[in-house]
Amino acid sequence: MNLHQFRFVQEAVRRDLNLTETAKALFTSQPGVSKAILELEEELGVDIFARHGKRLKRVTEPGQQVLKAIEIIMREVTNLKRIGEQFSKQDAGTLSIATTHSQARYFLPGPVARLRQRFPKVQVVLHQGMPEQVARMLLDDVAEIGLATEALASHDELVTLPCYEWQHVMVVPAGHPLAAIERPTLEQLAAEPLVLYHATMTGRTRIDQAFARARLKPNVALEAIDADVIKTYVRIGMGVGIVAELAMRDDPPGGDLAWRPLGHLFGSNVARVAFKRGAYLRHFVHAFAEQLSDRLSPALIQRAMSGAGTDYSL
Repeated sequence: MNLHQFRFVQEAVRRDLNLTETAKALFTSQPGVSKAILELEEELGVDIFARHGKRLKRVTEPGQQVLKAIEIIMREVTNLKRIGEQFSKQDAGTLSIATTHSQARYFLPGPVARLRQRFPKVQVVLHQGMPEQVARMLLDDVAEIGLATEALASHDELVTLPCYEWQHVMVVPAGHPLAAIERPTLEQLAAEPLVLYHATMTGRTRIDQAFARARLKPNVALEAIDADVIKTYVRIGMGVGIVAELAMRDDPPGGDLAWRPLGHLFGSNVARVAFKRGAYLRHFVHAFAEQLSDRLSPALIQRAMSGAGTDYSL
């Protein structure tokens, strides 16, 4: 058995047992993938997949156990590569970060710039996506560290730590009637067309829950995944926007937009940092985490990664 066979099995599961798509993803041929999987099954003496003709239909019960073992093996192979890079390249390498658009646009520029000042030979790669995509990129070893508000804590295969708290703010054109109100109410917001984050993004769950508790139905005019897009549609009069407070840092008082904090309505949210459980973290990954939050020390991260302690609340 070999690592190529393990990769083929993993990728086949990721591609919903479609061997044609598996072959495309791995830049090889479909017959080659099928042959390698069959050879692995023959060597193990079990069927990893149930088949209908030549098509894979489902993962068998022993196949589930094989997949768990392959996951551990491939994780440790990745760890070996990272250990080698750390000690052979010293302060060089690639740091892949998975995050949402808002975090990449508004929160990460400072930490990334400081990391590059300290480690000029480290290349930073930003992967942006929805929160669930951020989690998937960590699980698939596309990224080494992830940052998002939603979704991360729901995956047992990830170690997540709180990074910082934030609240939503209302944003309206400067001449809008609500611009004169310091503490908008849910009733006032429900009476306006709203421009909101997509339902899976940036604390949207808290907004929906607050309206539901008040038995109010918000009039959602538009949903987006990017705060800049929300602000653009607020500017053209599409409706009242609700965005993360950090998204208003580039809009100083007296500009064309006015904003008011909404923590009294929707509470506070926590942005979380995540790592794949069992992953080896290179020293510049720890250094980057410290740039995100002073509390994210190497000692705390190592304690969390080892499973020691559970109370890491802010």
